[in-house]
Amino acid sequence: MPSNVAQDSITADDVAELAGVSRWTVSRAFKKDASISAKSRKKVLEAATELGYAPDLLAASLASDKSNLVALLVDDFANPHKLVMMERLTRILRKNGWDTLLVNTLDENDASAALMNASQRRVDAAVLIGVNFNDQELAAALGARRVKKLIVFARSSENPNTISICCDDRSAMTEITGHVIRKGYRRPLFLAGPQTQSAHLMRKETFVRLWHEANGDRPDFISVGSYDPALAYQSVADRMRNSTTDARPDVVVCENDALAMGAVDAIRYELGLKVPQDIAVTGFDDVPQAASPHYLLTTYRQPISAMAEGLVQVLKGESDTTDLCRFSGQLIIRDSA
Repeated sequence: MPSNVAQDSITADDVAELAGVSRWTVSRAFKKDASISAKSRKKVLEAATELGYAPDLLAASLASDKSNLVALLVDDFANPHKLVMMERLTRILRKNGWDTLLVNTLDENDASAALMNASQRRVDAAVLIGVNFNDQELAAALGARRVKKLIVFARSSENPNTISICCDDRSAMTEITGHVIRKGYRRPLFLAGPQTQSAHLMRKETFVRLWHEANGDRPDFISVGSYDPALAYQSVADRMRNSTTDARPDVVVCENDALAMGAVDAIRYELGLKVPQDIAVTGFDDVPQAASPHYLLTTYRQPISAMAEGLVQVLKGESDTTDLCRFSGQLIIRDSA
């Protein structure tokens, strides 16, 4: 490092002088898609490394009105599928030039503060992954222009000013329902998650409708307050503990794998029954644990990578948003049903 340059005051001009290029060449060298020769970029990066220089991303975002930063607002950490989503989203976003800011939305009342937190960091978009928000919060955030783009991921929102990116729940549940019917089950119980009125899933409604159309009766369902295997365990145990063989369901159709795993454990360890011989179980998501020998869940694998690529297209302004809730996954049949 030149002796007359202090470590904490190194600028792009210092890098340009050492590399023998212009200041604008230095600026372009740190932009992923900028027009610059490989030779010039190499010279700039070597000079920057020698001087210990890094560009001021905040200053760059103020100048361009683009931060290349996306906020992920996440709740419901008991649900293992959230980790799958975050891994896939952060990897694909990073590959395409966006870094991520993780914000834990503690509850429904915290959603507004979390969105404000994200906006103060000048994020290019806020991506909502969870259940602790409602239409009023979304409308308030949009009305106050707190974020440029508000994206609901893995759920569908009725708010016309948000962008929903999700699996086609109706198509997916049609496959699951068809499988349950073909296997000859007659007494299903649907185990649902929180019954949110805002961004929601269409899994319970679709299953109940299709079962009624096929069999003339409406299956029972119970709702769990969060996607937590422990709560699912307790709900299933309470529901079936005193049921006779004829009264209890022969299959539990679950809104996601977190609930399904809790249901399997309750059937085995609380009720002393076998899966699937006494009661079958289906899930949704195909989290890594679903394939373990302990569960071997029949489930539906969401196309998370394709959905994440759809998010990238939205950020680039290259996506037709009308097709973002039509992603198709795959029915995975294992031993549990």
